[in-house]
Amino acid sequence: MRSEALFHFSDATLRQGSLVVLEQLTLRIQPGEKVALLGPSGAGKSTLLGALREQQPQQVAWCPQEGALVPMLSVFHNIYMGALSRHGHLYNLANLVWPLPAERRAVQTLASQLGLHDKWQTSVDRLSGGQAQRVALGRALYSQRPVLLGDEPVSSLDEHQGLALLRQALAQHDSAVIALHDRNLALQCFDRVLGLRDNRLLLDAPASTLTLADLDALY
Repeated sequence: MRSEALFHFSDATLRQGSLVVLEQLTLRIQPGEKVALLGPSGAGKSTLLGALREQQPQQVAWCPQEGALVPMLSVFHNIYMGALSRHGHLYNLANLVWPLPAERRAVQTLASQLGLHDKWQTSVDRLSGGQAQRVALGRALYSQRPVLLGDEPVSSLDEHQGLALLRQALAQHDSAVIALHDRNLALQCFDRVLGLRDNRLLLDAPASTLTLADLDALY
């Protein structure tokens, strides 16, 4: 018997407003899978990630492409926002006004793992693009949910930083679907690759069976 899918589409059409972005989409993603999502700009990667998030909103740690950070708040506050759903209003308010020791230590530890050990009190508007992207990833990690959905979460980082942080993020989640532009990362870090082009899912295969040439064909 097939296990219950984590995400499931059957001959679905995904739209942005009235615009058809993906059509005839049939897809099952099982618990425990780590899936890379590839395709040219405008192929529908962000739309698909949004549809996946809608299917499992309580299970998903979300790292959007633009980060959606609060620029005038500190690294601590932006990362801590990942935990808002885990605590009550008064506890969250206390941490926003004056961080409690346990939360401060936890966020500092995570910030250090992300290469932001000396930035946790710095406002996000004073960070580089790569540092801000690490904060967005940190917020997703701090939500402590089992499924990670990420839209180009390491695109502003160099090859070595991106590989290290992506592996760290994947290790902390049971399942993941990550949109990428780096095809090498797709082959190195994931067990399955999905490829989008021309409003269709054109590629769905184990990463171990693919080469860079196979992925180049998507572009």
